[in-house]
Amino acid sequence: MTLLLPWSRACNVGVQAMDDQHAIMMDTMNELRLLLVGGARPAAADELLKKLIEFTRMHFWSEEQLLEQHGFPGLAGHRAEHQRLLAQLQESVRRLQRGEAVHRGDLLCFLHDWFVGHVEGLDQQYGTWLNEHGVY
Repeated sequence: MTLLLPWSRACNVGVQAMDDQHAIMMDTMNELRLLLVGGARPAAADELLKKLIEFTRMHFWSEEQLLEQHGFPGLAGHRAEHQRLLAQLQESVRRLQRGEAVHRGDLLCFLHDWFVGHVEGLDQQYGTWLNEHGVY
């Protein structure tokens, strides 16, 4: 059974630009899940993982700029969490490029747990904070 990430109210942080970007990330993760579970060629998974990394990098930059612009007090911790995720994703791509085994289940669980924990947990803090400062 393939468990896809479902969009729910818990995914909304209340800042439209970030919610839109989170939805794109979720769609890309779900597409990657379907490819990996469906036994797609490694090159196809590699390309989609690269796409996910590039979009995630852009999203993190955008999110951090917004938080910095409005003086969000938790920015340093948020930025560290972003760097941790990108490092893990980039290591998965390097392993795929070297022809090493990347345990699909581990990667999919990591992406799922990270997305749920980050967007439904950590990002909620800045959503409420930005809303209180007039950013929607």
